[in-house]
Amino acid sequence: MTDKTDESSAGHENHSAAGTAPSGPGTSRKPAGRAAAAVGSLVRRLRQPLPGAQPRLRFEMPPDLPPEYHVAEEEAAAAGDAAPQFGSPGPRISPQHPLYLGFMGTVGVGLALLVYWIGSNTTQLLLWIVAALFIALGLEPVVGWLENRKIPRPAGILVSVAVLIGAVAGFFATLIPTIVEQVTQIIAQAPTWVRDFLDSDFFKSVDNQFGIRDRITVELEKFVNDPAAMGGIFGGVVGFGSTLANGLFGALIVLVLSLYFLAALPSMKKWGYRLAPRSRRPRVAALSEEITRSVGNYVIGQACVALLNATFAFIVMSIVGVPFALLLAFVVALLAFVPLVGGMIAGIVVVLISLTEGWQTAAVFGICYFAYLQFEAYFISPRIMQKAVAVPGAVAVISVIAGGSLLGVLGALIAIPTAAATLLLVKEIYIARQDKH
Repeated sequence: MTDKTDESSAGHENHSAAGTAPSGPGTSRKPAGRAAAAVGSLVRRLRQPLPGAQPRLRFEMPPDLPPEYHVAEEEAAAAGDAAPQFGSPGPRISPQHPLYLGFMGTVGVGLALLVYWIGSNTTQLLLWIVAALFIALGLEPVVGWLENRKIPRPAGILVSVAVLIGAVAGFFATLIPTIVEQVTQIIAQAPTWVRDFLDSDFFKSVDNQFGIRDRITVELEKFVNDPAAMGGIFGGVVGFGSTLANGLFGALIVLVLSLYFLAALPSMKKWGYRLAPRSRRPRVAALSEEITRSVGNYVIGQACVALLNATFAFIVMSIVGVPFALLLAFVVALLAFVPLVGGMIAGIVVVLISLTEGWQTAAVFGICYFAYLQFEAYFISPRIMQKAVAVPGAVAVISVIAGGSLLGVLGALIAIPTAAATLLLVKEIYIARQDKH
């Protein structure tokens, strides 16, 4: 039986080999067709879901039904066509009932204490959320502009965030080597400065009268031999390291939250609008869109103003010979983000530093820079910020000071958009309501 089977299989092999032998030009296409069919079958299998796999669950809001549906539902309920399945509900408890008042008052106080406890223990997280939302609103006009140019929203988000990260990375890549170089120069020159001061006639005369040199030597010996002082230095170094690590972690959290907020901003707006009553949603949506548009335009406009301010300051500092021009230009750019008072503070700081090169250098820079601030206030800023927010000067100064006192630099940055949103709400809601009485 084995021999016959072997012979039959061999015969079949010979027959198949003879049948598959190339006998014409059309036969060479069969292997290619079979390979294509195999690849197509493999692709179809890969596209099929794995056995037991389920689609990803997504939480979605219920559809916003038209007003006609609710009117028809109310009419049917009034006519008795749609009787409740479990009977009609009984009368509600009176809000004046002592039990109701006591229980609801206790619940209200408990919820207020819970909210206060959560807010006091998550202050840093709330600041990160506010910063990320502020960045997302600032980048939203850029993403919208890219969407109008037929670029998909995910690609627009990636481009906008990549440009922002590149700008921040370029800032630190230029700033850190400059700081290291200048600090190294200061450390290298510090012994010479100390030696010259100790050898000066002024220090010798003061030392002869008060014995300052001996006093300094005694205090240094006490400090070196004091374990608590040395532990304080070590604790300061550790504290600086932990602060730096927390700062980097916070920057990462803000970046990730900004990406999520920027990607989900349209759906977040829809969610917010659905929280309002159906009859007021169009007005709530219009006010919210105006506020978010104003905030986004303000952030972009203030960034352009700060960039122009720092560029002009760097050019003038390079011409007149102010030391540390690049480092001071970055300082000017950061301070120029703070509206109204930031540019003035930056000019005063640079003038004070330029006094080390002579009063002529400080005078030339001060005249040029403060003249530019006037030009910026009357010609540049109004044209850049014409689509942003309009806030009275007194309100802007008060809001910036209050925001800086409450939240620091972040509070000063978001102060004017917050004040503009508040003024818009007061004008469109409170004043409009008062005009009707």
